[in-house]
Amino acid sequence: MGVTRDGWGSAGVGAEIPPVAAEFLAQQRLLVLGAADDDGAMWADAVVGPSGFATPVGTRSIAVDRRPALLGPLFADGAREVGMLAIEPPTRRRMRVNGTAAATGDGLLIRTEQVYANCPKYIQTREIMDGVAGRERGAARTTRTLNATQLAWIDRADTFFIATHASGQGADVSHRGGNPGFVRADGEARLAWPEYVGNSMYMTLGNLELDPACGLLFVDWENGHTLHLTGRARVDWDPERAKAVPGARQVVDFDVERVVEVPGALPGSWEFGEYHRFNPKIAVLDPKNAGRDDTIRT
Repeated sequence: MGVTRDGWGSAGVGAEIPPVAAEFLAQQRLLVLGAADDDGAMWADAVVGPSGFATPVGTRSIAVDRRPALLGPLFADGAREVGMLAIEPPTRRRMRVNGTAAATGDGLLIRTEQVYANCPKYIQTREIMDGVAGRERGAARTTRTLNATQLAWIDRADTFFIATHASGQGADVSHRGGNPGFVRADGEARLAWPEYVGNSMYMTLGNLELDPACGLLFVDWENGHTLHLTGRARVDWDPERAKAVPGARQVVDFDVERVVEVPGALPGSWEFGEYHRFNPKIAVLDPKNAGRDDTIRT
């Protein structure tokens, strides 16, 4: 979360929800939330509903009429710092909200501290298809490392979400996107991904410099399964390493500490549209000669 409370941080960030943001939020179908559990581990989770399931209440609060499957129980114990991303894949629009959240009945009430928009870069378009029959949420499966199926899921991914936190500044959740293969696994407990040119707000990278704990969320958009990883990340600022990855300004290394897979966590099915035109090509490196591009995925 940026340090705007002390007069520093990114332009265009305020605590109140502007009318245009309130209108956008009331139309959304997908929210991504990020928060820390009682042990300090960060998690990212998503919740899907009809337009209007998230509604501004005045200028500093948002009522959400449901809770995400994994993170939901955390908010029952009282107010907890939360990052929230309202994202509209069909139009590539997104809005971030950071503040605190507490359970209210079956839902959440979020008190805003930061509200701001981001650009549409690296968002792939998708349309939600309602009325998917026969889907039931399955029991969460927890492991310490990634299995072969999960590694293949990550290799195919064009999108994930990352939750971070900084002591005294709160939580934040952000989007990361690229062509399939932009997230790479090094064994069953380490991932790496490139940081592309973005909004130059450094909310995520700034938090990681202060606290390496973070949570990742990968979504199976067609089937509604979710894959949640918590662990610790380190930003590698070495420009020589970044040069080996097309489009990268930095590379982030992530060590997996826990994995939770939730079958059928999200209702509906999101139909893929197109990749963002600014997605960098993906260099598939020969592990025996890591400096040479074998092929380029487009």
